[in-house]
Amino acid sequence: MKSQYITVGIAALGLIIATIFFGNAIKNRNKADNTISVTGLGSKKFTSDLITWSGSFSKNNFDLKSAYDELAVDKNVIAQYLKSKGVKDNEMVFSAVDIQKNFRSYNDSNGNYVQGEFSGYNLTQSVSIESKEVGKIENISRNITEIINRGIEFTSSTPQYFYTKLAEVKQQMIADATKDAKERAEKIADNAGSSLGSLKKATMGVIQITAPNSNEDYSYGGTFNTSSKEKEATITIKLEYQVN
Repeated sequence: MKSQYITVGIAALGLIIATIFFGNAIKNRNKADNTISVTGLGSKKFTSDLITWSGSFSKNNFDLKSAYDELAVDKNVIAQYLKSKGVKDNEMVFSAVDIQKNFRSYNDSNGNYVQGEFSGYNLTQSVSIESKEVGKIENISRNITEIINRGIEFTSSTPQYFYTKLAEVKQQMIADATKDAKERAEKIADNAGSSLGSLKKATMGVIQITAPNSNEDYSYGGTFNTSSKEKEATITIKLEYQVN
């Protein structure tokens, strides 16, 4: 009989402990759920302060040395032209010469197909410019026909635009996004008759840089527009607060 009392007592004690544990679990769960999550946005419009632009030129000749000599003449003309437009020596870089052998296939006078006949060398070289004088390089890229009119087979690429003070812009956007998120959280809590408690978690999104008023898509890893001189950067901050 005594052992039965002991068994019943142990069972009762276990039930009490389980009840307390379960009650604390529910309390902690409700406490954990008593939070709000908000997302704030920070944005900034700015004008690019760095431009890169490149172009390539080429020569064709059956004799390799002659092709080199002709390409060297074109290189000198291009370099002098760019200098006359205000481009500094340290702003332009000429690449190594790329050499390709050309071959052609055709039908001879007897109608026989001739394949892989050597038709000369094609030499190509490019020039790249990086400058903080954005407007000046823009004008050069738009008036490149001045080089073509000098008898040079020149192909121009599209300028690329960058911003060298992006780190400063990012810091300000983070501050703005955090402030925006907190104000949203305070308004939500106030409308619910509560008040904000401590900040439990903060998550920052990736920076997205697009052309203003464009329909460019945001990407998971971040968008970085280089085709527009005018840019708009955005970033999001997600905050999770305890609510009292």
